[in-house]
Amino acid sequence: MKPPPALVAVGSALACVGTIHQLVNLRLLRRPPVDPPPVRSAVSLLVPARDEAHRITPTIESLLAQRDLDDAEILVLDDDSTDGTADVVRAAAGSDPRVRIITGTAPPGGALGKPHACDQLATAARGETLVYVDADVILAPRAVAAAVAVLRGPRPLDLLCPWPRQVAAGLLGRLVQPLLAWSWSTTLPLRIAERSTRPSMAAANGQFLLVDAGVLRRAGGWQSVSGEVLDDIGLARAVRAVGGRTGIADGSPLATCHMYATGRELSAGYRKSLWAAFGSPAGALAVATALTVVYVLPAAAAVTGSRVGLLGYGAAVTGRALAQRWCGRPWDALGHPFSVLALLGLLASSWVGRVRGTLRWKGRAI
Repeated sequence: MKPPPALVAVGSALACVGTIHQLVNLRLLRRPPVDPPPVRSAVSLLVPARDEAHRITPTIESLLAQRDLDDAEILVLDDDSTDGTADVVRAAAGSDPRVRIITGTAPPGGALGKPHACDQLATAARGETLVYVDADVILAPRAVAAAVAVLRGPRPLDLLCPWPRQVAAGLLGRLVQPLLAWSWSTTLPLRIAERSTRPSMAAANGQFLLVDAGVLRRAGGWQSVSGEVLDDIGLARAVRAVGGRTGIADGSPLATCHMYATGRELSAGYRKSLWAAFGSPAGALAVATALTVVYVLPAAAAVTGSRVGLLGYGAAVTGRALAQRWCGRPWDALGHPFSVLALLGLLASSWVGRVRGTLRWKGRAI
């Protein structure tokens, strides 16, 4: 059965608009300097870690290798790990005095593990700039200096997320992971969002996040988002709520992140949090409908010979290819409709888990 021509036309038109908007965004996107100036002020590099023994060593090594930081400390919060994470960190750090391991406390009632860990790190840190780095992120040698140059440079921000390049493993990873950067680069008007303090226009990525310590305190710290599963976006909204400015930069030259090694890990990771991305079941349904009309129906129509559908599909593939710097291979963009369908399947599964109360992550209930 052919998709309704009117819906195909609407979807194809919106796909074209989205890709044109993405082109504008990519021209306006903040880019870190290749040769950043030295950072004279104190910087705290903060790593929350729970059962990360199998992959945290390269992260610690990349933090130890940071250049052009006059006054840096590295704090690792061992969040009740059962796999010897702290021992692995000690081995990687050797006798380097910059590294300190903090034994975390259990999150209080109503609080989730990661924001509680980040809050403990913020309390222990002495830096003017706090740099949060996930245990699956590897930084280039001057990544922190370059990111601080963006945060403190012209058009300064109070919270900055340099978006890392994602390493996608397996079919599901190659389908879904590229959608992270594609989504904001296609839908969020970056320059308008930066100038606005509206919480609804916040975008963030906690994999590599810089925040001014004073502004963080003024916003209520991580305690203000202690129960939010999307704590990074919640923190950006909290910063905006007190008049702070937040933004995104191209972090692909600065950092790589290997979030999930298998499709099963990816499914569990998305399932734990995707329900919170669109506010409510009605919001999730609206987004699912829009994604289907804009990115699935035109491709289906193209298969039946629709030129309008082919135009929409081509626009979608072009948009995905434009986001390739952050994840994936150029030819993966050809499967964009299947990426959207995979995401919608994960969204449905996430809501089922939310309603049933079965969502868990690293042994803790969500």
